[in-house]
Amino acid sequence: MSWSTTLGGHSYSFADLRDLLARATPLRSGDVLAGVAAESAAERVAAQTVLADLPLAHFLDEAVVPYEDDDVTRLIMDSHDAEAFAPVRSLTVGGFRDWLLSWEADTATLAALAPGLTPEMVAAASKLMRVGDLVAVARKTRVVTALRTTIGLEGRLATRLQPNHPTDDAVGITASLVDGLLHGAGDAVVGINPATDRPSTVLALLELIDDARRRLDAPIQSCVLTHVTTTLELLERGAPVDLVFQSVAGTQAANRGFGVTLDQLAAARAGALELGRGTVGSNVTYFETGQGSALSADAHHGVDEQTLEARAYAVCRAFDPLLVNTVVGFIGPEYLYDGKQILRAGLEDHLCGKLLGVPMGVDVCYTNHAEADADDTDTLLLTLGAAGCAFVITVPGGDDIMLNYQSLSFQDVLQVRQTLGLRPAPEFEAWLGSVGLLDDAGRVPQLVPEPIRALMA
Repeated sequence: MSWSTTLGGHSYSFADLRDLLARATPLRSGDVLAGVAAESAAERVAAQTVLADLPLAHFLDEAVVPYEDDDVTRLIMDSHDAEAFAPVRSLTVGGFRDWLLSWEADTATLAALAPGLTPEMVAAASKLMRVGDLVAVARKTRVVTALRTTIGLEGRLATRLQPNHPTDDAVGITASLVDGLLHGAGDAVVGINPATDRPSTVLALLELIDDARRRLDAPIQSCVLTHVTTTLELLERGAPVDLVFQSVAGTQAANRGFGVTLDQLAAARAGALELGRGTVGSNVTYFETGQGSALSADAHHGVDEQTLEARAYAVCRAFDPLLVNTVVGFIGPEYLYDGKQILRAGLEDHLCGKLLGVPMGVDVCYTNHAEADADDTDTLLLTLGAAGCAFVITVPGGDDIMLNYQSLSFQDVLQVRQTLGLRPAPEFEAWLGSVGLLDDAGRVPQLVPEPIRALMA
């Protein structure tokens, strides 16, 4: 199906749904690189005008990646809940956008709707929104998950404590772990990106975090962000795996580039569930995504990067995750050129994931060759805090010395929690108070409590 419209005396045509979605997308460098972006601001407005009048139900009739060629498309279509979709079935994309901003679309209603929405539907609606709209709708959309801590509750902002080290040195990692705990970080997960994927190294890192958890009696969950096949091997060896991790994308071909299949993800999740390591819940998967990942693998099928990112959340949703985060500025300026594009992408991803029922966090970050700086990360962090983001990534000093990119520091999250009146996950907050890491006013003390001193020794 094709569409055409006339705007300002000029005619514009869009060959199919894939073309229409791409040209309606707010400008980003990755779509320009892929050759799918609108050629002018006027063409973008024309595409958005056509998209606004498109029936929402059309997304059930036309796939942006063919059903017969792609297991992610099959997952999206085969798992669609028609009954949940019924309340909005008669709406256009523009009408759906307006309804999302209405009082009628409250938290409970949005939660019930999630199984009836496809990634392409929510991506389309987000393309018609301004930044304020993205924040407003996301704020009332809530997804709550749990393992040892409860993530996503209203008024809470959790953190991933990321104690990476370029040589996987145990002393260096422990120093970063202690630094993060002293700043009240780590309630979402203590997650290490290993410098090597050797099973012996990954096992040693898992045991390091688990030993610290047990010595401190801290309600934290650990994750070493290794490939899912390594995790499957370690599960067979009885390793202390809290969370199964994998990077995923929005097409079968892109996931093939990551070396992962849906069957492998299902097997790893089942293995982690059998361990029964949770105390307040049983969400045992952790996924990372990012706009541009499919394009970088030449697996984008001519689809814009934001729509493909939303499709990645359908993969995540199928495995009942504790955490999902978009590494929004990590892939580089080829895909998100500057602070403005990173800001919008982070808010789009956060909203689209939550509308689909996925517990969304954001790695507020950028690479050193992007046109971005700490002012941009401050802006995105504050808007995400206002939008009810489940968690963010934190590293010592805001500088990841292993992955060589800029993220948030532990202090940044302390500041935004204070500014917006946000608190850590409840189980973690109680533990912080019990060991003297929070005073009665919810502030982090300047002195190191004895339990942390013992770990440092």
